[in-house]
Amino acid sequence: MIRLISWNVNGLRAVINKGFKEFFKEANADIFCIQETKMQEGQVDINFAEGYFSYFNSAVKKGYSGTACFSKQEPINVNYGIGIEEHDQEGRVITLEFEKFYLVNCYTPNSKRELERLNYRQIWEDEFKKYLVNLKEKKEVILCGDLNVAHKEIDLKNPKSNRKNAGFTDEEREKMTDLLNAGFIDTFRYLYPEKEDAYTWWSYFAKSRERNIGWRIDYFIASSGVKDNIKEAYIFDKIMGSDHCPVGLDLEI
Repeated sequence: MIRLISWNVNGLRAVINKGFKEFFKEANADIFCIQETKMQEGQVDINFAEGYFSYFNSAVKKGYSGTACFSKQEPINVNYGIGIEEHDQEGRVITLEFEKFYLVNCYTPNSKRELERLNYRQIWEDEFKKYLVNLKEKKEVILCGDLNVAHKEIDLKNPKSNRKNAGFTDEEREKMTDLLNAGFIDTFRYLYPEKEDAYTWWSYFAKSRERNIGWRIDYFIASSGVKDNIKEAYIFDKIMGSDHCPVGLDLEI
């Protein structure tokens, strides 16, 4: 059995003393992935990760985006980005290759207010899907991270009023559908297809988290060959420190 954890920390330096180290230790994950590190490697003391191999992919722009992975087992290979320069400036993807699977940690670009980045997001989605499908031809793939989309109406509190907002546009939702149709499954929905009020991100405004006015935009997506190995999927909604909470997956693999 392996335990995987993913968390958009909204700034590793900010969250490090807000319970992050305690959760990291308590979770005892085999692989722990984070998004939105907002730092360059070496800007924070990672003594919390003793016993782990650590990998950082930082954005060229300082204090922005970025991903990191911590793995108890050393991967066979580590790849940063998706091999397309246009998409690899923001530190959004790390791929760890193991004997039986690829683990892909991703922080998907946000379409932003007024959807100013929606066109770029559409191009990104197509290229990223190609990248994942290509990996899947070699071995199983587990994708985790902040994918910046609530796929179905059940995945956010107020679907009607958010229909044309970033993260819940028809275009973004269709790209998620396209990915799943390419031979992938949303592991949480595979286990809990009807579970409501299960969210991973809450706005800082209007006491949204206290009232659970949230969105589920953090995922573990797996190639469909893994589905019989899924033991449990978690949303750690009581863990504070970021506007996102961690998510987890237990696999027999």
